[in-house]
Amino acid sequence: MAFTSETVKVFLEVLDSGSFSAAARRLKRVPSAISMSISQLEAELDMQLFDRSAREAIPTAAARALEPKARQAQQQLRELQTQALQLHQGLEKRLTLAIAPELLSAAWNGPLATLAQEFPALEVEVRSEPQADALRLLHEGAVQIALVFERPNLDERERFQEFGSELLVAVAAPNYPELKAYGGPIRQEHLINMRQILVGSGNVTKADTRMPLSRKIWLTDSHLATLSLVQAGLGWAWLPKTLIQHLLSAGQLVEIAFENVSNELCLWVDIVWVKDRPLALGAKRYLELMRA
Repeated sequence: MAFTSETVKVFLEVLDSGSFSAAARRLKRVPSAISMSISQLEAELDMQLFDRSAREAIPTAAARALEPKARQAQQQLRELQTQALQLHQGLEKRLTLAIAPELLSAAWNGPLATLAQEFPALEVEVRSEPQADALRLLHEGAVQIALVFERPNLDERERFQEFGSELLVAVAAPNYPELKAYGGPIRQEHLINMRQILVGSGNVTKADTRMPLSRKIWLTDSHLATLSLVQAGLGWAWLPKTLIQHLLSAGQLVEIAFENVSNELCLWVDIVWVKDRPLALGAKRYLELMRA
């Protein structure tokens, strides 16, 4: 076989350095070894790769035609060696994250850019799941890390790192009938009789969320679906202020004015993983980047 990892390296070095002697210095070999390697390659390919009539090694048209594929092969080999080393060090095939839909606008994706550079072979899956489902998938082993709101009660099976906080506001459409009926600020407890649009699954109880609940609930599986229903005037919802600020500014949504409390709910956000399931290299690095 004419081209091997070794002959590709020598071929490209001669191309880059412009002479056999310069390539020999950079590869820490004697010039005769470089010249012999190229001569053997030319013999096997039955074509001339370099014009030796001058002091410099001038690449032929055939050499220039082969150059792009040779560089591609060298890069692929480097990536293969890197991946093999990372697998030896404990890199998982895929890192799966579960993120509560209300937190999709949080700064969880920045560290993934660094992770992609450091571990190009690592597959990443991001799943948007209601908080209860995200934690269930975490304990079932379907995801390695969950990004959720702080839980009211600690679970001894979990480890967590506080990530930050998210500011939620109670909002409705400007023409929401139940809200317009009050004609001014209302008390927060009045929301209990108004339809609430909530991201969740199954039977939602107060144990599932840190946000006040209504007696009348419609469930969705994403914050975008919740937002759509709220904009349609079908209910009110707690939504991240960063997500809806432009809609508030445009008058397409309104913050519900409360008479007795502030219309802002600051919830702490946690990165959660399971104690008895050791994290692999990619997951560990992601946690380090999130902490930073």
